[in-house]
Amino acid sequence: MEKAGGYPSVGGSYPQKNAEILSSQYGINLFLAGLLLTFAWAVHAVGISKSHLLSYLITLMLIQLLWMLWYLCRSCTQRRLIRDKDTHAGACWLKCGITLFAVITLILDSFKIGYYIDFSNCLSPAEGIFPVTHAVHTILQVYFLWCHAKDIIQSFKTLERFGVIHSVFTNLLLWTNGVLTESKHQLNEHKERLITLGFGNITIVLDDHAPQCNCTTTTLCSIFSQGIYYLYPFNIEYHILASTMLYVLWKNIGREVEHHQQHKTPFKFHGITVGMIFGLIVLTSTIAIVVVYLIQIGRSKIKSELALTMFYSHAIFVLALMCAAGIVALLIYRLEDRSLDNSKNPARKLDAELLVGTAAGSWLLSWGSILAIICAQAHPKYTWYNLPYSVLVIIEKYIQNLFIIESIHREQEKVNDDIKTLRIVTISRGSTLSLTPSYKEVYNGRADNGEVPCLFKGSTCGRENDGDAKEELSQDKSSVMHSASDFSFYNRNSVTNNKRRILKNIAAFLFLCNLSLWIPPAFGCRPEYDNGLEEIVFGFEPWIIVVNLAMPFSIFYRMHSAASLFEVNCKT
Repeated sequence: MEKAGGYPSVGGSYPQKNAEILSSQYGINLFLAGLLLTFAWAVHAVGISKSHLLSYLITLMLIQLLWMLWYLCRSCTQRRLIRDKDTHAGACWLKCGITLFAVITLILDSFKIGYYIDFSNCLSPAEGIFPVTHAVHTILQVYFLWCHAKDIIQSFKTLERFGVIHSVFTNLLLWTNGVLTESKHQLNEHKERLITLGFGNITIVLDDHAPQCNCTTTTLCSIFSQGIYYLYPFNIEYHILASTMLYVLWKNIGREVEHHQQHKTPFKFHGITVGMIFGLIVLTSTIAIVVVYLIQIGRSKIKSELALTMFYSHAIFVLALMCAAGIVALLIYRLEDRSLDNSKNPARKLDAELLVGTAAGSWLLSWGSILAIICAQAHPKYTWYNLPYSVLVIIEKYIQNLFIIESIHREQEKVNDDIKTLRIVTISRGSTLSLTPSYKEVYNGRADNGEVPCLFKGSTCGRENDGDAKEELSQDKSSVMHSASDFSFYNRNSVTNNKRRILKNIAAFLFLCNLSLWIPPAFGCRPEYDNGLEEIVFGFEPWIIVVNLAMPFSIFYRMHSAASLFEVNCKT
């Protein structure tokens, strides 16, 4: 009987576990095939053109569109059914963020359509079909994530696993395609700067994928071709955010959740003025530094060195401030005695893994720079700024990851509204509790009706028994003791509120700092390219490969950290 009772539950989990394994392997193979096709196009492999890559991506998007339409139709027919929801997944601010990136992605698609129209004589039809399909895919996917990102799917689980994982890796391939296209553009610009600066000891061949025909409208072609690359950073962030939200949906398929009300934590500007002011100063100064850097770099050797020195000085100052803020936050956590929430939460687990995983990209670049400085024979003056910059990048990410991961795992503090009005609770002879007027009223010796307040029930109320003076005196002392304990509780609560205010300001400051540090690499301000020291030590092509592999993870880390810190600010 024991076997009969135990086997069904164990055996019942096997098909779902197998479906999870099979669907994940399907997604990985889908991704590897697309990755190899992308690589073949990037290195100009014989027989592989851009149209082949785009055709593959179009096919994947069409399959995902069919699956999403089927899911949406099935959801409409089952609207009356009560479904489980993961309250931690698909936060409102995350949906707003992905919507913003999606809108800019649609602008990018419109630029690509305009670019195709101008060069239609020599471009393949796939280059015109791709942006149209991508625009439709973007609109439907954002709608799908708004409506169903929190779903915990309990029906057609095997089919849904394949549909969701297909969507995850489709977005990852679109992300890879965007990263590669943007990296090739950045690399070409870097090579042109090297040519201007007269680096004759480096073999420079521009990787040109430009159309082999003339544009019908020269001005529009220039606007479209230049505008596309300024919009790619938003397209890249859109696809990586979509893939993470879909991955959480995939992990939630068939999951059993506890039914409890999740406490909502709306974002409030109240109490974070200091953090916002300092953060906005950093953001404004970073934008100014990036503009000056992009104007000066490559103009001449002196101007390039000044631009690099300016960039490193500013980054060192900002990173030092972020390290100090993170250390203060961790010290406050060490002084508090609060338990951690270790309940199963796919969204929170993914956040922590992405923070550590994507930080490895920056760490790789930083250790490469440190090694280059140690091994280089000649050290121009501006390269010495690279050493503290690289060290601080490693330390800052280490501290920030600790702060964010601990913050998202800490249980929320429940604030009792009764704290706002302190009441003295006393115990009578009969061991019954009586709630008296506020301490201010007791101190003034009157209640709301103008009479002496009644502190105790029964025979202890009033002053009719004048002979029982000793008992009344002891009760007065007891009342004073309770009042003192309430004052100490009020002081402890005041200290807790001050700590929370400091933590919220730190989270707001780090949020804006991470947005600031996302801007330079996303828009072409990359000293890892322009420094020159690493290219001399490691060789031009090996170092460029390292930068192109690590930089996308470094860029994503900053945006993901900003999103996580926004959540920390809401939760604190």
